[in-house]
This record gives sequence, C-alpha cells and structure tokens, in this order.
Amino acid sequence: MRALMTVMLLLLISVSTTYAAGQFRVGDQGAEIEEIQDKLVVLGYDVMADGAYGPATVEAVKEFQKSCGIKADGLIGPATYSALLGKDMPDISRSMNYVAGRLIAASMDYIGVPYVFGGTSPYGFDCSGYVQYVFAKSGISLPRTADVQYEVGTPISTTDLVSGDLVFFSTYTYGASHVGIYLGEGRFIHASSSRGVTIDSLGSSYWSSHYIGARRIL
Repeated sequence: MRALMTVMLLLLISVSTTYAAGQFRVGDQGAEIEEIQDKLVVLGYDVMADGAYGPATVEAVKEFQKSCGIKADGLIGPATYSALLGKDMPDISRSMNYVAGRLIAASMDYIGVPYVFGGTSPYGFDCSGYVQYVFAKSGISLPRTADVQYEVGTPISTTDLVSGDLVFFSTYTYGASHVGIYLGEGRFIHASSSRGVTIDSLGSSYWSSHYIGARRIL
C-alpha cells in the first residue's frame, strides 16, 4: 500500500491538478487547512491553526471522525469535511504542495529507527543523515552535515515556518549541530540521539532554548 501511494504521489507531482472528491492530508498547507483547524479549535481539539496539516491535526481529525461514526483515518474527505464544516468539500488544487506532502509522508516511514552516529540509512540515522536521506527520497540533494545544511536554502523566521522546512539547533557544539524537519503545528521530526527518529515540539524547554534558526529548501 505504501509503495502504491508513493507511485501515485510521483505521478501527481509532475503536473498541477484539480480534482473532485480528493482528500486533505499530512503535508497539505494553506487557507483550507487553516479553516479546518479553526473549526477543530472551536470544537475543543488541541490544534494550532497554522495552516499546516501536521500530526496534531491528524489526531484531532481522528477523534472528530470517531465522534461522528466516520472511519478514523485522519484524512479529510468529503464526509469528514461536510460533518466538520457543514458544507460540500471543494475541488482540491494541488501543485508543488505535493513535494512537501511527499517529503513529510516519507519522513514518517522511519519513526523508531535507532540513532547511529554517522548513520545514513534506515538501519540507523544521525540527525543530518536522516534529513539528507528523506530529502533524497523526494529527489532533493542536501549536504551531509547539519552545519553545512544550515548554509543552504532560504533563512525563514519561526513565524513563517511551513511543513518541510529545516529547523536547526545548537546542542553539543557551537553553531548548527542538530537538524530536523518541520511538520507544522510547532512540531518537528528528527533523529534523536536518545530515542532515534521521533517527533518533538519546538516549544519544549530543551528545544526552544537550543533553537538557532530555519531554512527553506523546497
């Protein structure tokens, strides 16, 4: 199933398409996502309305779907959209958003892979090896180490972060020594030295105190 979805994404990314009865899902961004998140917030779900469909939105959507007797898959299809917003689901226009969506989907495949210093494969990753590998899966070449990755792309302020941006931290040495991939909703995925590939919050006391900046590659 994962392989089939990957093939579908590769086909869709080649052109900008508009189609009916699509689905909003992880990696999607924009005003439509923010509207969905706003409604979830009103209903009391723990979501940040930042316009980026990240892990917290997935969990909130699943809980909403359960409450409505809809299949809890975390995707916003016509039934979920109608139940949540009280109107028909619009046609979904997609283009380069598929790059971010594909990258975020790929990043999730390796949750739980152990940390290995110098690791660059699913047998074990270090932080920059993980980021380099995930981006390469989407056809994007990045340098090998966090400090050099910090020198590529466009500097982005924290308030402008979107899914797929790289977030950098100064941990064991001065400068960019740790890197992760921003997922939206204040969360990022990275290869942690203690827990392997995992998801953390930028707002946590540790990561907020070590955060030094972000870069946009996409």
